[in-house]
Amino acid sequence: MPSSFAVRLVAPEDRKRWEPLWRGYQRFYKVDLSPEVTETTWRRFFDGLEPMHALVAEDGAELVGIVHYLFHRSTWMVGPICYLQDLFTAEKARGRGVGKALIEEVYARARACGATRVYWHTHETNATARSLYDRVATLSGFVQYRNEIR
Repeated sequence: MPSSFAVRLVAPEDRKRWEPLWRGYQRFYKVDLSPEVTETTWRRFFDGLEPMHALVAEDGAELVGIVHYLFHRSTWMVGPICYLQDLFTAEKARGRGVGKALIEEVYARARACGATRVYWHTHETNATARSLYDRVATLSGFVQYRNEIR
């Protein structure tokens, strides 16, 4: 199938097309984020004081992929680091290069902002995504530990 999609920054008028992809991402990871979290996340994309950003892959009138990323400081580097937090492609668009194009655009935007590293996490059982990630990045060797603070 030819690649007819375009990658661009999310726009306020994309909300109704972004949300089904956002919900699909949550279903995939078996989480159900509150409407408050979704609303706050959406607002952050358009707040110039927030380091959070979103890109979409658009095919005609349809959004077929999303990626969210943010910049933060590090004690190991002078410049910022880019964390690619959420990446999701609509099922019917998978295998067309949408995920790879979104990652590459995050790389380009991170480079333009002076970041020298982009990193992300995925579940160890996400074999489909890992086959892409193995082609576009290097495993860091680190294991993630976390605890929910309530």
